[in-house]
Amino acid sequence: GLKKEKIMKFGIIKERKNPPDRRVVFSPGKLKEFKQQFTEAQILVESSDIRVFTDKQYADAGLEISEDMVSCDVLFGVKEVPVEALIANKKYFFFSHTIKKQPYNRDLLNAILEKNIVLYDHETIIKENGARLIGFGRYAGIVGAYNGFRAIGLKTGGFSLPKAATLDNRQELITALNAIQLPNLKILLTGNGKVAFGAKEMLDAMHIQQVSVVEYLSETFTEPVYCLADVLDYNKPKEGENTNNRHFYDYPEAYVSNFMRFAKVTDFFIAGHFYGNCAPYLFTREDAKLVDFKIKFVADISCDVDGPVASTLRASTIADPIYGYNAQTASEVDYKHKDAIVVMAVDNLPCELPKDASEGFGEMFLENVIPAFFNNDKDGVLERAKMTENGKLTERFSYLQDYIEGKE
Repeated sequence: GLKKEKIMKFGIIKERKNPPDRRVVFSPGKLKEFKQQFTEAQILVESSDIRVFTDKQYADAGLEISEDMVSCDVLFGVKEVPVEALIANKKYFFFSHTIKKQPYNRDLLNAILEKNIVLYDHETIIKENGARLIGFGRYAGIVGAYNGFRAIGLKTGGFSLPKAATLDNRQELITALNAIQLPNLKILLTGNGKVAFGAKEMLDAMHIQQVSVVEYLSETFTEPVYCLADVLDYNKPKEGENTNNRHFYDYPEAYVSNFMRFAKVTDFFIAGHFYGNCAPYLFTREDAKLVDFKIKFVADISCDVDGPVASTLRASTIADPIYGYNAQTASEVDYKHKDAIVVMAVDNLPCELPKDASEGFGEMFLENVIPAFFNNDKDGVLERAKMTENGKLTERFSYLQDYIEGKE
């Protein structure tokens, strides 16, 4: 008889990293869709007591729950898999946090090579032009904007919002935001990717008026307004005329920050931008000391510590999301301190909205990644994302060789 195509077996693994992460790559509903679209696939779900969806919800959707994932070919997780839990000779997808040479995961990447695992990192799943296909960015933006408003309420005492993690979904966040009375704020939102647009969704859902850069910088308003600013709005070329975003990304060192013109009129700054190496800082510690620096509240969703947003001294946590920045001493103070800039810099925001975040993640994954397993990877998605193979780094990721050898 004809040799039958080997049936591919996919597994959803239990999250084992501490602190526990309740998110998952696929919700029960999305996995059911996966099965319907690709009938030749087999899917197992590893039993888990921390996942936002219960084993029963997966079972009710017709999926098989298992304690053992050894029979699977491809394994999907969210956070790093602890070294002792890695199964040799498998294909894994998770956020490995190694592509920027993070020292705390060097041993993990070495273990992956040793165990002959093929690693695909969610961050390396990109279009040909380099744009990311997969991520939780939108949900970071949604929760980040919400948390920023919550911080304003806590500082001013003018209103109070519940913690996002106590609410069920994005719609409940919007309902809570629409129940508060906002002071007359000028809100600046930076960025042009998934994060910024997630935050923008919330501002729009609150019916806050969006104004242009020119209006924002020159006019006063009697109601809250926001301005969405992109890199060429808050950076300018050292010489010559503004070119385009591409030029800025390629030659960031040819630019200087022009953020101060925004800082002079902004009350609440939501940082949703991507910050590239060598790009100018948005505002420095010196900038923040200036008399006309007006920002009082910062929701730093991008959260680059000691980076482009001077007030971000450290990442904060979901349990304790807010701290104060004293601009004159450039140090942390209680956020209630009268001179404090209030900072919300949680670096794992989507964890507060695990259900919606998982739902959205699975949607992107089913659309952009899963077909590649069944169409011979015709768009090269898997090929570009593959970090390791046959116990070695792939060519695209060979820049990590010194890192795995401990040379840097």
